[in-house]
Amino acid sequence: MANTQSRPATDTVVGRLAPTPSAGIHVGNIFSCLVAWLAARAAGGRVLLRIEDVDKPRCKQEFIDGILRDLDTLGLTWDNADIMYQSMRSGAYDAAFEKLQGLGVLYPCFCSRADLHVASAPHVGEHYVYAGTCRELSADEIAQRMQRRSPAYRLRVPDDVVRIADEIQGAYSQNLAGECGDYVLRRSDGIYSYQLAVVVDDLEQGVNQVVRGLDLLECAPQQSYLRGLISPDAKEIEYAHIPMIVDSNGRRLAKRDRDMSLPAILEHFKTVEAFIGYLAYTTGLQPVNEPTSAEDLAKSFSYDLLKRKTRIVWRLPDSQ
Repeated sequence: MANTQSRPATDTVVGRLAPTPSAGIHVGNIFSCLVAWLAARAAGGRVLLRIEDVDKPRCKQEFIDGILRDLDTLGLTWDNADIMYQSMRSGAYDAAFEKLQGLGVLYPCFCSRADLHVASAPHVGEHYVYAGTCRELSADEIAQRMQRRSPAYRLRVPDDVVRIADEIQGAYSQNLAGECGDYVLRRSDGIYSYQLAVVVDDLEQGVNQVVRGLDLLECAPQQSYLRGLISPDAKEIEYAHIPMIVDSNGRRLAKRDRDMSLPAILEHFKTVEAFIGYLAYTTGLQPVNEPTSAEDLAKSFSYDLLKRKTRIVWRLPDSQ
């Protein structure tokens, strides 16, 4: 089964900013938000803000407050008066989950982390493909295991290839069974997965342009397939996965890198415009290192400026 994605079949582009408040945002997150904002604004579209706090135990209000301040400081405005919070959307996720159960594509999984490490195969990249240990359990076996522990629930994926056309990285395909395996939609503690939450939220908000980091490219075919199950008539999504920001050692920036936070960066650059200008110059969004704003960058933004790039090294200039 081929599922080829193209540009949204609509006159209005709807993009989104979707930070996760498990810590403050660093320069890599800022770049992702900036490009997502530019892509939507350059197309004359709308930008919606969503706080992806579905994993509520990991998310804190102080981080939400900081993210909102940082976006405001950067001039990355949004168009929804009511910000969407995943932590308040359990009813919508329940409804999607029940629909998938009705389709017969979910099954309970009782595997522990240790079980998964031992049994999962083959190894693909940095991820293990679930071996299907619980895929064919009988009703009796499920009932017996339910008495001992609460299960996670996995999506039963087909042995099919899903293809997307990424605006930056080009054509990308994934065999769901061979390269992904049946993936979790609800954890054993009842928390819904990122995969389910973002698909349901994008459908609810009418999002048709998804711009995010290259580390999430492998999620696109999985989410495209899930989107088709939940809403077969939904419009197609325009995907664009941007290069990852890494340090001088090639290490991906992490939220623990507090020296890469916006307040720390602005101590160096002094003004937001100087920082945005340097970030744009470093990443190829503008040809010279001069102060600018997100609004001015939107006037000349094109995906072609990032075409086929996978990594960009971030270094602070010696002086600013």
